[in-house]
Amino acid sequence: MKNLLNYQTSEYDCGPVSILNGIRYLFEREEIYPDLIKFIMLYCMDTYNDQGELCKHGTSPAAMNYVTSWLNHFGAIKHFPLHCEYYSQEQVTLTPGSPLIRALKKGAVIVLFLYLEVGHYVLLTGLEQDRILLFDPFYEEEDDPELDQEYATEEIQFINNQPKRANRSVAIERLNRLTSDYYEMGEFPRREALVMFRTDLS
Repeated sequence: MKNLLNYQTSEYDCGPVSILNGIRYLFEREEIYPDLIKFIMLYCMDTYNDQGELCKHGTSPAAMNYVTSWLNHFGAIKHFPLHCEYYSQEQVTLTPGSPLIRALKKGAVIVLFLYLEVGHYVLLTGLEQDRILLFDPFYEEEDDPELDQEYATEEIQFINNQPKRANRSVAIERLNRLTSDYYEMGEFPRREALVMFRTDLS
């Protein structure tokens, strides 16, 4: 049985939650090892904030890169059919023929860094014409009167009936922007993506 995708528990765990959502999306609950869950949580949220508080600056690119390598090693040792690839900077675009678009077309999911007021990780799960389907682990309700005005655009649409796949549909053009408004990837030096393939179904 496939699990519902999860929302983050704190302001800071979007990174590991998005990785685990990738595992949940690709695999049945019965196939998922408990040590996989344990070590993803352990290796993420590795940064300090300005007051020296651990975990309160989220997950670093270095941790995402390390988790990519660790997941590939885990897959090889456990014969778990998962392969991951890490991309950064100019490699991270959603343009025709780019590694990310090719991966989505092959059924992969992508943990992507973008902006939602601050740096934030989401899970890309699908491609529909000029839009990307994604699961944002930061819980929001569309009818909340306090919902930020940044959501009031056709470029960002809520999805409320696909809890195992997506809760947003976002225009590709918006995601590709070099600015740092909601659901934009921003400047190339900070871009990163962790691509996750299930290898026994490809």
